[in-house]
Amino acid sequence: MARTNPVQFIQQVRSEVAKVVWPNRREVMLTTVMVFIMATITAIFFALVDLGIRSGLQGVLSLFG
Repeated sequence: MARTNPVQFIQQVRSEVAKVVWPNRREVMLTTVMVFIMATITAIFFALVDLGIRSGLQGVLSLFG
């Protein structure tokens, strides 16, 4: 592996950071809202799946009890 001195490393890091496209405030807020919406939808979905599995399992177990 090629070794670089600390000055070259800092120069390379600065040039790579300059290439980064940072999101603006609107994009950050929109993305944040979308994450919360998707997390809520996912939580509701898994709660309903859990409820269905629990009800089905209780129904099956009640046949044997």
